[in-house]
Amino acid sequence: MTRTQWRNEIEKVLISESEIARRVTELALEIEKEYSGRDLVVVALLNGTVLFLADLIRQLSLPLRLDFIGVSSYGAGTESGNLVFTKELRLDVKGRDVLLVDDILDTGRTLTRVKAKLKKLKPRRIKICVLLDKPSRREESVTPDYVGFTIPNEFVVGYGLDFAERYRNLPYIGVLRQHNKPAPKKKKSARK
Repeated sequence: MTRTQWRNEIEKVLISESEIARRVTELALEIEKEYSGRDLVVVALLNGTVLFLADLIRQLSLPLRLDFIGVSSYGAGTESGNLVFTKELRLDVKGRDVLLVDDILDTGRTLTRVKAKLKKLKPRRIKICVLLDKPSRREESVTPDYVGFTIPNEFVVGYGLDFAERYRNLPYIGVLRQHNKPAPKKKKSARK
């Protein structure tokens, strides 16, 4: 897909590439300050978090371990389905500090389930870092510890976030044009 095609499908750029880069650097500094001298395990949710995660951990100048949890709750549309764990942790997090990294905190259902699953593994503590926080859609009581950007209730794509597995490679966060989204269903829509 060319940048011209992107312009036709993206209503507007919500967060630019340079704004993302600047904020990721700031987040890394906040995280480094808190975890200096600790045994940190970064646990990232697949797949949307990959770009954010890569940029974030490259900015961290402290020792860390990295693992992933695969979670899926979407098909081809915007409707949230049943949450399915597609990849389990490989590392032992017992007694360690865990930084749970996700691309977007929306309804809070995904992070609530993932955090509950991690707690059963008895880490020392769990903190949450999200690139985007959309508090207007919150259904679960989840509060992130580190937030890149708080955004309005718009369907966003880019920088790892997708719609039907497209747009992940956009270098910015954009709002998808209405004509590219499927017609709304009668069920309540939810992202995460």
